[in-house]
Amino acid sequence: MSRKLDIADYPLAQTQPGEVKGARGLSLDDITLDAVIAGKVEMDDLRITADALNAQAEIAEAAGRAALAGNFRRGAELSRVPQTVIMQTYELLRPGRAKDRQTLLDAAERLRRDHGAERMAAFVEEAAEVYERRGLFTFRY
Repeated sequence: MSRKLDIADYPLAQTQPGEVKGARGLSLDDITLDAVIAGKVEMDDLRITADALNAQAEIAEAAGRAALAGNFRRGAELSRVPQTVIMQTYELLRPGRAKDRQTLLDAAERLRRDHGAERMAAFVEEAAEVYERRGLFTFRY
């Protein structure tokens, strides 16, 4: 998005369809039934991008919804992380799945080092502290 967004831009799909683009550069305006039938639309054109999620975060911030904006920004980071890594991290975050605090800290470091996912790494590090405090590292199954 080329300009600062505010709450009047919500929802982006309706207010800025020409600006919301997929990974290959097609905008929402370009995704038509005719384009699909002609084979011009691929799955990458339908997946949300980091740019779109960051734009949603900007709108959420303008609306005073800081927590929602943070979720969008973490999602933007995750849009560049392989699905296998996301699922491994998700599994570790389920209570009783990670054996100890260090297991989560190692996962956070991989997110940061290998994928540049700083916000997600901080989230996992925070989870490690909370899990330790609440005794959630005990294997439950």
